[in-house]
Amino acid sequence: MVSSDDGCTALSIECRQHAPIPLDVSISTRAGELLALIGPSGSGKTTVLRSVAGLYKPRHGRISVGGESWLDTDKNIDMSPQQRRVGLVFQDYALFPHLSAVDNVALAMLDVDSVTRQRRAEELLARVHLNGLSHRRPSQLSGGERQRVALARALARDPKVLLLDEPFSAVDRMTREPLKQELASLHRALDIPIVLVTHDIEEAQALADRICVLNKGNVMQIGAPDDLRLRPRTVGVARLMGQDSIAAAEVLGATHIRCGSYILEVGSVGDHEAGAKVTVLFPADCISISDVGAEHTALANYLHGRIVEIVATGDFKTLLMDFDGLVLRLKVTAREAAQRNLAVDAKIAVALDPEGVHLMRAE
Repeated sequence: MVSSDDGCTALSIECRQHAPIPLDVSISTRAGELLALIGPSGSGKTTVLRSVAGLYKPRHGRISVGGESWLDTDKNIDMSPQQRRVGLVFQDYALFPHLSAVDNVALAMLDVDSVTRQRRAEELLARVHLNGLSHRRPSQLSGGERQRVALARALARDPKVLLLDEPFSAVDRMTREPLKQELASLHRALDIPIVLVTHDIEEAQALADRICVLNKGNVMQIGAPDDLRLRPRTVGVARLMGQDSIAAAEVLGATHIRCGSYILEVGSVGDHEAGAKVTVLFPADCISISDVGAEHTALANYLHGRIVEIVATGDFKTLLMDFDGLVLRLKVTAREAAQRNLAVDAKIAVALDPEGVHLMRAE
């Protein structure tokens, strides 16, 4: 099991079964930690989330929060969703269309008197910046406002765990950014574990303290966003993290590899022996455009090639570069691209930082 550094586990999840949905998951989180679950469709992300909420029961498993058992199949413990203090935000809002925003939130607090319920609901709507909109029905609210109501309702139960299932997928990009900022602010204020399911790698990297990569119901790797991005254990994790500057290579010694026609210096080859076939990741962090001319091709880790393709995305441009068969991608600002006159078929030189080159077992 992956455990927290300080030993204070707020949420512990173990789910195992062969069918109908394969699962072999063991995860734990700390209070105040946001854990993002990512992976391809069918990897088990939402099933894990539903298991925590009590909406799905794995054949074998244990789920505990703050030491309290919510599920233990060996001991026949299975709390109902109503008994589990979970705040759950769905991607489709799941609001009652005939109720106002404040009544949708208040409905989650039927265990308190009506006066307290209304006051608390108004406070929660104000917390998510919906002052003055409490009496509007969902049809009178924008997508972002409806998602804020759903978040306020999730917090109304004073949850021990907050679960977010693709919470931003139903809103447009312009609305998504302020919602992410609000979630980041709430994350800092809430001292409970938060589990976020998302397909958006950039979203996970921006919001999560740790990321758990799932595939076919198995945990492939779990760690801080930069650990997974820069030091993935496998090619599969690297690709799921959005990395595609990947190539085959051969280990030559303690600090050198042969990659295509290049002999490159690396910080370390790890436990790979000379002659071993490996797969190499070149994170964007280790690639920098160089002004070194082609006459210096003998310099270690200086590559000379051409730009094959340029994809513009807002203020940035992604370069697809070919260095004698070694294909690398690099995102640069549109301003830098203009200053350097970067264009398709233009020649380009890059330098590779040896410490950033990461070796993995061959595919």
